[in-house]
Amino acid sequence: MVGEYVCTLSEELLQRAKEEINEVPERRADDIEHIRDWLKHQPHITARLDDWTILRFLRGCKFSLQRTKEKLDMFYTCKTLCPEWYKNRDPQDKKIRAILELGVILPLPGYETSGSRVVITRWGRFEPSKLSLNDLMKASLAVIEVWMDEDEQASVTAMVTVEDCQSLGFSHITALTPSFVKKASALLQEGYPMRPKGLHYINTPAAFDTVFNIFKSFMKEKMRKRVHIHGTDMESLYRHVPKSVLPVEYGGTNGTIEEITKYWIERLDARRDWLLEDEKYVVDESKRPGKAKTSAELFGLEGSFRKLNVD
Repeated sequence: MVGEYVCTLSEELLQRAKEEINEVPERRADDIEHIRDWLKHQPHITARLDDWTILRFLRGCKFSLQRTKEKLDMFYTCKTLCPEWYKNRDPQDKKIRAILELGVILPLPGYETSGSRVVITRWGRFEPSKLSLNDLMKASLAVIEVWMDEDEQASVTAMVTVEDCQSLGFSHITALTPSFVKKASALLQEGYPMRPKGLHYINTPAAFDTVFNIFKSFMKEKMRKRVHIHGTDMESLYRHVPKSVLPVEYGGTNGTIEEITKYWIERLDARRDWLLEDEKYVVDESKRPGKAKTSAELFGLEGSFRKLNVD
């Protein structure tokens, strides 16, 4: 068997997987094999075929085989159509390293009370005049993918995001064009097996509404209902995300930003070969059965993204 999966979940988490995402342990291997066989018969997709990668997508799609196929196709399609985000993802590259050292995206140690992993983003730390938005996205996606590959619990219990808007200014707003936001939204919502359970905005600046309205226009209604805007009221955040999971800088007890940043740099360094090898897993649109997909079709500003799926 290709990259045979070994379960690390507790009995409690296995039960949650049954109840919340329709995972049946006795059928798991057959479901993985079904998807693997399907991938092998897609002439346009060069995909990772190991059990764990396929299982992550099955869990992200609540074991709907059809949705899993659609999401995997979208994932590898996006990698092909967004080379500026997926090529040369070397954590030791000077530009990528500079962004990683800023700690702009940090999955936090441990889990919040419902078992979800909390991820803090700090895009205000990034200076658009010095580093490109595409490099920021490239570094962020590298962190996300290494985290997802190493965190089995989150594949069942999902994630909660805390967006720290401290220092977001006019230069960030102008960099976050509608086309960039739409492309990123399509990629993350349609191409990744993450299941966001909450989106919390803190330290929101005066210009926040302008930026958020752009993002909101590309969110499905279900996701909009999971958005919480706390401003500078940290007590409001703590009602959703406990201090025990937050870093010291956010009034928590879960290590420091410096320590967590260092941890993720070390993890990406350890997975450098995996990240570089990942470039070969893409689609070849010239071999796709039927009509080839294009950036204009998937990311163009014409049309609507109301069909985006968010669990």
